[in-house]
Amino acid sequence: MKTFFMVKPDGVRRNIIGDVVNRAEKEGFVITKMKMMQISTELAEMHYAEHAEKPFFNDLVSFITSGPVVAMEVEGDNAVLAIRELMGATNPAEAEPGTIRGDLGSKLEENVVHGSDSEESAQRELGLFFN
Repeated sequence: MKTFFMVKPDGVRRNIIGDVVNRAEKEGFVITKMKMMQISTELAEMHYAEHAEKPFFNDLVSFITSGPVVAMEVEGDNAVLAIRELMGATNPAEAEPGTIRGDLGSKLEENVVHGSDSEESAQRELGLFFN
């Protein structure tokens, strides 16, 4: 199974890309595609389309376009759920120690990584970033 996994601009700025990738690889995942890129406003709006009517939508778009990201296609058993478990809770303050966000996240708005939340989202996000 494949999923979409991304190091967000705060992770890139803090030079922790290697740590994030290493954690995924140590869990047995294979990174089948990877690229560093600057997300355009248009791509960000498509990526976060399900949040378009929410009050924090513009903040999401602003943040994800604020610097380069590392987008990845990750393959492994039960990849969607397993990557989400590896990431930890969205809010780093609530994330378990040993998870990426629990160990490396600083605040809700800057939580280092994104991972698809369902197989459908994974297909859509992989299509947005790699097709």
